[in-house]
Amino acid sequence: MELIAHKREKTGKKTKNLRTQGIIPAIVYGNGIDPTNIEVAILDYTKAFDVSGETGLIDLKINGDKDIKVLIKNTQFDPLTDRPIHAEFFKPNLKEKTEAEVPVSVVGEDRNELIKSGKALVITLLDEIRVSALPMDLPSEFEVDVSGLTEIGDGISVSMLNYDRTKVEIVDLEEADIIAKLDHAEMQEEEEALVTEEEAIQQMEAVAEKTPEEGEEESPENAGKTGNK
Repeated sequence: MELIAHKREKTGKKTKNLRTQGIIPAIVYGNGIDPTNIEVAILDYTKAFDVSGETGLIDLKINGDKDIKVLIKNTQFDPLTDRPIHAEFFKPNLKEKTEAEVPVSVVGEDRNELIKSGKALVITLLDEIRVSALPMDLPSEFEVDVSGLTEIGDGISVSMLNYDRTKVEIVDLEEADIIAKLDHAEMQEEEEALVTEEEAIQQMEAVAEKTPEEGEEESPENAGKTGNK
């Protein structure tokens, strides 16, 4: 995946004008290069991010120079529009292992009988899995197939993942750790109903606190306000 970039002169608050022109500020740093401020077109960056994520190498071409193989290290998004507003590119040493967060993709829900019948749903416990590997060997995602799960409580563990263990090492997880599992669908509904019931009780208690109980004396400031005219 190739991405065209240009060296950037504007910094700080001046970069706001870039975004209105469909350009986002970025920085590239890493093995053998000095940190360099750059700018890239938002549309081009979005395409590169959709294809490569944070684990796929990108051929970054700055001002028409020789391509630099980089990883997207971090992306900041606008909380209102969800559009990228800043990006970081990292140039790794291609001969040394690096760590990255690999997204988890749950598949097979449409082929699972319990889910199709409405009796179960999938609970995803891990959205990303941290790995260590050479940059060229980083997986794009971990696919978790739940189609074969037949009982409530069944799950997919780290040991069941399909990846090249000779090249990729999963960091900070054990083989028995569960990534996704089946749970009762009605339990989710009961939890939602419980929250609604608790909210109703809290509202009733709040009203009760504002209403004087039977036999309770009226406050001095309210006394006499309801007397006969």
